[in-house]
Amino acid sequence: MPPIRVLIADDHAVLRAGLRMLLEAQNDMQVAGETGDGSEVSQKARELKPDVVLLDLSMPGPPSGEVIREVLQACPNTRVLILTMHDDVAYLASALAAGAAGYVVKKVADSELLLAIRAVHAGRTFVDLTQTLRPPSRPFAERSGAERPPKELSRREREVLRLLARGQSKKQIARALVIAPGTVHTHTVHIYEKLGVSTRAGVALFAMEHGLLRA
Repeated sequence: MPPIRVLIADDHAVLRAGLRMLLEAQNDMQVAGETGDGSEVSQKARELKPDVVLLDLSMPGPPSGEVIREVLQACPNTRVLILTMHDDVAYLASALAAGAAGYVVKKVADSELLLAIRAVHAGRTFVDLTQTLRPPSRPFAERSGAERPPKELSRREREVLRLLARGQSKKQIARALVIAPGTVHTHTVHIYEKLGVSTRAGVALFAMEHGLLRA
């Protein structure tokens, strides 16, 4: 198997150097390149065609959401993994909405970051909500504009929601709950309707704010 080629995008040179050492010490990873300017990320991705872009949210240049979308447009097969100091779930929602495949805060252990890189490269979504993120300051209903509380979820819907918010795919959820993938899809549709959301980011926000990830 060829190594996972990673483009490091962070404006702190010391951190980039540390990440390079960490990644190149792995038998299954290779640093394809690095940049400290958000305006260069999509061009670097186009030139280097990395498997994973390890992206800081607070770099000089365009807004991070724009950078994510530009990378994915330039390299549809590249996965974007956010590595950031921001531990507010609102940043997570914004990153996922833009197309990021994973979200890790900089205080996690090295082993967790390596796990995240391997997970997104394998086509999975990686978000360690339970350990690293805190709820945003504004309530879910205020941000979403909802006038009434969401409809009550069934026990099974809460189980599916919890796994969706943790980044599990529908096939993974089906295996975990020992139900058919079609049943997971039906529950997901009902969850979105009851919460009044249309994205996995909205599901993650709701789950985080209502303590469902600890259940």
